[in-house]
Amino acid sequence: MKLFLLFYTLVCVKDSEAQNKFHHVQLSACSETDKEFMVGDDGEVEVYADFEKKKDLVYVFPPFSDQIQYPAGFGAAKSQDAVCLSDIEVFSEEFKDHRCHTDAPQTSIYPRTGMKLGSENTLICHSTRFFPPPVRVRWTKNNLDVTDKSSLSQYYPNEDQTYNQFSHLTFTPQEGDVYTCTVEHEALQTPDTRTWEVDVELSSVGPAVFCGVGLAVGLLGVATGTFFLVKGNQCN
Repeated sequence: MKLFLLFYTLVCVKDSEAQNKFHHVQLSACSETDKEFMVGDDGEVEVYADFEKKKDLVYVFPPFSDQIQYPAGFGAAKSQDAVCLSDIEVFSEEFKDHRCHTDAPQTSIYPRTGMKLGSENTLICHSTRFFPPPVRVRWTKNNLDVTDKSSLSQYYPNEDQTYNQFSHLTFTPQEGDVYTCTVEHEALQTPDTRTWEVDVELSSVGPAVFCGVGLAVGLLGVATGTFFLVKGNQCN
C-alpha cells in the first residue's frame, strides 16, 4: 500500500522586534510497510524514532549542545503510529475517489568528501522536492546490486510540503568503478537513475609538470642571459 498519512504539528513563533521566525515541526508518517516519527526545528531534525531496531528515540543534536529530552520517549512514537494506522482506514475510504497531487523527486549523486583512491568514502543519493512519500532507492556497483549495503535517512519536510531524503553508500573508490542510484516514485513514469564514475584526474600532476617546465625554461633563460653578458664584457 503506497498511501502515507502525514501529521504535522507546526508552531511558528515570531519576534516582532527582531523579525525572526522560529519553526517547530512534528511529523508522523505511516503505511502498511513504513512508519516514521520525527521532531525538528527550523529545518533541522532533532530526534526521530528508530522503528527498525525498536529502540528509544534517536537524538541527533551535536555533542556540544544542550539536548532536549522527550520524557514520553519511544512510547510516544508508537502511539502516534497507532493513531496514524487507524486513521488510514478512515481516510482511505473517504478519499478513495480523489487523486493525490504528486511531485516527482529531483535526484543527484555525489561523494561526501573529496575523493582519494583507496580511501573509504560515502556516496550520497539525494532526492528532493517529492510528494508524497515514499521513494525507493536502489544502488549498483559495476552493474551488481549493492542496495543491502546502503542506508536510508528519515524524511525531511520542506516548507512547501514536499520532502527530501538521503541514501548513503559507503565505498572505497577504485579507478574505473561505476556506481548508480535509481529512485522510484509514483510521480515518475520511469525510474530515475543517476551514475557516478570513479575517474580520478591527475590534477596535481598537470600543474607540477607546467611549473617544472616553466622553472627549467626560466633557469635556462637566466643562464643564457648571463652567458651573453659575460661574453659582452670580455669583448669590451
